[in-house]
Amino acid sequence: MTTTTTVSTALNNQDLAKQFNDQGYVILKQWIDTKIVEGTRNALSGWVDQLAHQLVNEGVNDTLYADEPFETRLVRVVSGCPHRMVREIRKELHWPQMFGLFFNAKILDVVEALLGPEIRLYPNYTVRPKLPEMAITQVPWHQDAAFTASGHHGSDPNAGDLKADQLRMVNAWSPLVPAYKINGCMQFIPKSHKLGIVPHEKKAFEYLEITPEALAPRLKDAINIELDPGDVVLFSNMMFHVGQPNLAKSIRWSCDWRYQDATQSTMRTEKGHLARSTRDPKAVVRNATHWASLSFA
Repeated sequence: MTTTTTVSTALNNQDLAKQFNDQGYVILKQWIDTKIVEGTRNALSGWVDQLAHQLVNEGVNDTLYADEPFETRLVRVVSGCPHRMVREIRKELHWPQMFGLFFNAKILDVVEALLGPEIRLYPNYTVRPKLPEMAITQVPWHQDAAFTASGHHGSDPNAGDLKADQLRMVNAWSPLVPAYKINGCMQFIPKSHKLGIVPHEKKAFEYLEITPEALAPRLKDAINIELDPGDVVLFSNMMFHVGQPNLAKSIRWSCDWRYQDATQSTMRTEKGHLARSTRDPKAVVRNATHWASLSFA
């Protein structure tokens, strides 16, 4: 198994798009400003703090674990009530601090080279706290497009004959703490995005997993996608990928979101939010305050 590959920040957006189309992914090193990363972490720290206060008020805990760092506090807060652990934070993410991540101009420049000028933030943006050795946060090998094809999150009655493998999409993933093999970094199988949607099986926790017959011959090509805060990997919604187990003692916090050609249906009941548009520029999310006034639905 090889390690992750990286790209030079000297490459122009067309070169990055070419690499994306060939390999199915491209890594952008230190693409996100430190202040944006810190703002996202602060927003999540506030969310954890609210949960800590709630559990104290309910009598579940007798302490807020306020001295615990960001990387471990949630583990301590839910240690006595693991059933209160959430595997994803989604509808709460209309915090002002998230605007600089989801609507990052540098990232959108690369995405525009792939999708064109009409770009939607797809209605699937999530922060995930991968806790140490907790099965519910371990994601098996899958393609995101398989979830869309299965109607996992509802469907748009106006989608017509559009199929999941016809969606023009770019996935984005960025860690909020260093993401390495020890704490469950992702693995990709390069060029697997060219195989179409392969068969999947239903697994626990509503996950889908690529069947052994489709996966086994390609596992030898898997690579670790090891990233630091500020890095972002863009990858195809057809990419074979997996979240490895977290064997560290701290949380692997990460954020994943998606961009789509806004001229297409989302194939979901939710419509997402415009990130760029020449057809309807007034509908684009303008700033952090605008983002905070909107909702997931």
